[in-house]
Amino acid sequence: MALRIWRNLEELVGSVMIAVMVTIAFVNVVTRYFIHMSLAWTEEIEVNLFVWLVLLGTAMAFKRGGHLAMSFVYNRFPRGLRLGCYLFFIGLTAVFFGVLAYLGYREVCDEVALCVTTESLAIPVYYYTIATPLLSILVIIRLIQSGVETIRNDEY
Repeated sequence: MALRIWRNLEELVGSVMIAVMVTIAFVNVVTRYFIHMSLAWTEEIEVNLFVWLVLLGTAMAFKRGGHLAMSFVYNRFPRGLRLGCYLFFIGLTAVFFGVLAYLGYREVCDEVALCVTTESLAIPVYYYTIATPLLSILVIIRLIQSGVETIRNDEY
């Protein structure tokens, strides 16, 4: 059961987030139409959940091997050079998301130290920004999983 959840983590969490976003947007539209007042807090939640969804989608793309690639040029390389390029780009991408995770962690630490709260709901901002380091680590994990599987299956 735990392995099944792990394999479908992005899909499960993303589905819940989209359901929450749609529900909140619907409630906001209904209140705006009937009460003629907008709920200010809905935008805050929707925008921040969208950031979480983008990082979840990135992890899902790497997990499925659906990330961008310059296959026109890459496929014309000799097999050994393709493997070298593949490993280089996996490493480069892992470094990028590693730096993003580190900088996100530093941002969260600063927000905790400064007790920064959101405008609408007055909750700690790090509730939203913790997504950057956590989901960047998930992207790295999915990237490595996909890379190992691709090399194991000689699909590079």
